[in-house]
Amino acid sequence: MGKAPGRRAVLIAGPTASGKSALALVRAEAEGAVIVNADSLQVYSGLRLITARPTDEELARAPHRLYGEIAPSIRFSTGAWARAAAAVIAEGGDAPLIFVGGTGLYFEALTEGLADVPDVPPAALAAAEAELAGLDREARGRLIAARDPLIATRLRAPDPQRVARALAVLNATGRSLASFQDAKAEGLLAGFEIERIVLSPEREVLRGRIARRLETMFATGAVEEVRALLALGLDPALPAMKAIGVPEIAAMLRGEIDQATAVARAITATHQYAKRQRTWFRGRMADWIWRDPSAPAP
Repeated sequence: MGKAPGRRAVLIAGPTASGKSALALVRAEAEGAVIVNADSLQVYSGLRLITARPTDEELARAPHRLYGEIAPSIRFSTGAWARAAAAVIAEGGDAPLIFVGGTGLYFEALTEGLADVPDVPPAALAAAEAELAGLDREARGRLIAARDPLIATRLRAPDPQRVARALAVLNATGRSLASFQDAKAEGLLAGFEIERIVLSPEREVLRGRIARRLETMFATGAVEEVRALLALGLDPALPAMKAIGVPEIAAMLRGEIDQATAVARAITATHQYAKRQRTWFRGRMADWIWRDPSAPAP
């Protein structure tokens, strides 16, 4: 894949609004590094504010890759991201790479490798999502345990996205997703010198940052972004359509709620998402360097 011995990579993970992008930019400027997006929503075009993508000024300060490059009409899978990241890595050169984002599976692809799961037809995924519609957590757990008991034992929480993915793979291939997971390839950064960092602000500090970010988004153009997205008439099940802020603003534009309620709902949804991210990082990145970005430097 073009990986050169001695190349360096810095991995910066953390919950949303933890300051990852700011740290990545400081490091990139100091070290002449290329910043590579490791966030599943910042890959999409047209949602710069909603997904907190770097500004034009920030993009000009260091090379950035995989930001805003994918149309929101595309369901960009983890495997697709891994292939795109592999292409960035294969470009070679001596510049360090800084991967920054909050999508845990992307970091797992970098360090441990991903299962080589065949692409699942959109219709198969849509059918799985329809099968799960209206089911609560317990019902989803019972369903996946009955249909695919092997993968069910690996799902820490039977959330709709993971269960739908497992069902779609089973229906499309006749094999459990677990069978593919057991045949992982090596990590994309095999042979690299890797520095691993998780940013973990104090809970109340993060809550304040999330609230300020959402309020600023609504005040500086997020509503217009979502209005333009909705005008495309896309499938509401697409990842870009489910980005935090999109459903809330869509409800506001339909006249179902006012802006204050939309902001409050988006803040709550972001808190819940950050909590899920923290749980994932604690379970899968316990041996990384954990850093409070607001604490004095050692």
